[in-house]
Amino acid sequence: MRTTTTSFLFLLSLFFFTFATKTSSVSAADTEPEAVRDITGKILRTGADYYMLSVVRGAGGGGVTLGNNRNGTFCLLDVVQEPLDILKGTPVTFTPVDPKKGVIRVSTDLNIEFSVAATICMRSLVWQLADFDESTRQYFITTRGVKGNPGNETLSNWFKIERTTTDQYWYKLVFCPTVCDLCKPICKDIGIYVDKDRARRLALLSDEVKRPFLVMFARADDQLIKMN
Repeated sequence: MRTTTTSFLFLLSLFFFTFATKTSSVSAADTEPEAVRDITGKILRTGADYYMLSVVRGAGGGGVTLGNNRNGTFCLLDVVQEPLDILKGTPVTFTPVDPKKGVIRVSTDLNIEFSVAATICMRSLVWQLADFDESTRQYFITTRGVKGNPGNETLSNWFKIERTTTDQYWYKLVFCPTVCDLCKPICKDIGIYVDKDRARRLALLSDEVKRPFLVMFARADDQLIKMN
């Protein structure tokens, strides 16, 4: 009788342990932000190459790429948009604040980096928010950022992807880092500033940059993308 009771109690405890473990796993999954998806509906993966394309066709410009600095300095490269929508731009990779996470999610701090084998400048191609530009009264997105090491010293290097209400695979870029508990950074969407030379530069929303830059993502090794 004692053996039967002991076996029953063991099975009962095993059942509750399994149930609690499954419940905990489901709860953890439910609390994570939703995954970002590319134009085919596939989840964006850490370290994979993606084209960041404008959702607006025609006069909306093309994908994001590297461009000369606002002062004309070649090796201080800014983040710009291709002038024509037939131009896909330069692929980028995304690395979340926890690099062990394999899925890119909305509302999550991440580094964005151009995926280029080498440039003549030999500088970091990680995106960062530049200092305030007094001449244009804008905050531009540039490169030479630091990858990883979340905290006060790297605050300008963290961006987020957020959903829009327009389409399930349309997103916007946001600068609103949460990698420093004591910091109070600017929190704004990112749009397009067209300068006097008609260069389309990524910048925070302002009096002149009034609308977010709406984007969609296409995996660079997708055969359909390669053919277009």
